[in-house]
Amino acid sequence: MKILIAEDDPVSRRLLEAFLSKWGYDVAVTRDGREAWAVLGEADAPSLVVSDWMMPKVDGLELCRKIREMQRSHYTYFIILTAKERKEDVIQGLEAGADDFLIKPFHQEELKYRVQIGERIIKLEQRIMVLASTDPLTGVLNRRAFIERMEAEINRSIRESTPLSLILTDIDFFKSINDRFGHQAGDLVLQKFTEQLSKFSRPYDFVGRYGGEEFVVCLPGGDEIHGHSVAERMRKKIEEMKTTLPNASHVKITASFGVASLRIGYKETVDSLIKRVDEAMYKAKHEGKNRVCGR
Repeated sequence: MKILIAEDDPVSRRLLEAFLSKWGYDVAVTRDGREAWAVLGEADAPSLVVSDWMMPKVDGLELCRKIREMQRSHYTYFIILTAKERKEDVIQGLEAGADDFLIKPFHQEELKYRVQIGERIIKLEQRIMVLASTDPLTGVLNRRAFIERMEAEINRSIRESTPLSLILTDIDFFKSINDRFGHQAGDLVLQKFTEQLSKFSRPYDFVGRYGGEEFVVCLPGGDEIHGHSVAERMRKKIEEMKTTLPNASHVKITASFGVASLRIGYKETVDSLIKRVDEAMYKAKHEGKNRVCGR
């Protein structure tokens, strides 16, 4: 985990860096609140801050307030380091949004355990965020999380004039699997199906469950040719896939794929792109299933 130190006193700063590094943390060191604020604006900003209260330019309380006013996708745990220990000072720090206090001169074991408390809270939040954004059966993004991420990718593609493609796929005759083998078998097929979709995805592609047996794949930077190529490779692999059920029987499936690419300059939105890829997928269904169609 990455921790940010904001401390103008060189002795305290070196001690903090030495202790935190010894305990295995990735440490970013700044000398005042202004430098710390710049680091917190970076893409991989630390999730835990140990900040002195009294600093030049921007002090610890002002830094904490600025963090609490930010629209961040994750929580920043804030520990105030100070010689102030009056009740009024503690209340003032809590009102600014601080999570914990460490009184100078601090003991390294106290620092260690207070940081560990913050780390546990951050990891708990991360786990909650993962559970809130993923489909519990398949482990891919749920519909809401996928749409949110796709909206950000579309905005970036439009801003940078880069391609983006979307694949929508639906398992053919999936209801017959549930009817014949039961829902447990159907769940297993869905899991194996999404495993294959993920295998053909690059690290920066992402897969989501759109609904039921429908899944969607976003390919940032992928043009129409790339989108069709990926969809066709997925289709062939799904056709070759054999799923072994709990009763030792085997089931084979096929899937229909629709592909749509972002049209730069056409005021494209998430809804318009999904509408086109949905039309392409249903075209594949109507033309005989187990095929790739574009729109």
